[in-house]
Amino acid sequence: MRQIQLLNKKVYPFRDKLELLDFIFDKKKMLVAINAEKILNADEQLTKIINNNIGYPDGIGTVWALKKKGFIVEKIPGVELWLDIIKKYKECKNFYFIGSSEEVIYETARKLKTEHPEITILNYRNGYIKDGEKELLILDLIDKHPDIVFVAMGTPKQEYLMNELLSKHPALYLGLGGSFDVYCGKLKRAPKIFLKLNLEWLYRLLKEPTRIKRQLQLLRFLYLLKLNKL
Repeated sequence: MRQIQLLNKKVYPFRDKLELLDFIFDKKKMLVAINAEKILNADEQLTKIINNNIGYPDGIGTVWALKKKGFIVEKIPGVELWLDIIKKYKECKNFYFIGSSEEVIYETARKLKTEHPEITILNYRNGYIKDGEKELLILDLIDKHPDIVFVAMGTPKQEYLMNELLSKHPALYLGLGGSFDVYCGKLKRAPKIFLKLNLEWLYRLLKEPTRIKRQLQLLRFLYLLKLNKL
């Protein structure tokens, strides 16, 4: 499968979640959720990370851009993808979790063990990594050798960290933002009607009006899309 370039970001045009899940079976790379905001992000380090790994269409803007280029794709929300990865690979892969608060990461591990008794969780820790702790984290990853590592810290912090960890311990990495908090019920995802209409971004804006500057990027993205400049 070849990558498709949107501006200077490369994205894999997965037809659906099942195709992505099969594709990643033996990969030792990072899965990066691609949305309009990331496509427009001018950060060179983030761009390099995306292009060297597996960008997938997490946002509706990315889906529209790929469809305009003639590809049949569907939105693959990262907040659902990590749980689908666990369901598919829980009996043949092992896992490591990094991110959120101590309370949330503990509850995440507990809930996963309850819902998926077969899962092998090698370790977990919160996302507040203090001076000197990153080196200990790397040593633990090398020692425990997980197949899949989930990191929930928000963009681009999680991508920077995963890129460093990947260079020390090859595995499949996936950045998850606030997904652990959603899973544990600390954060609410958009109601089904918003999801069905691809308006999850609007719901998040209504809940967090301070996101307005970030959401204005979507208008710029749509403008470039209409002019075929993506």
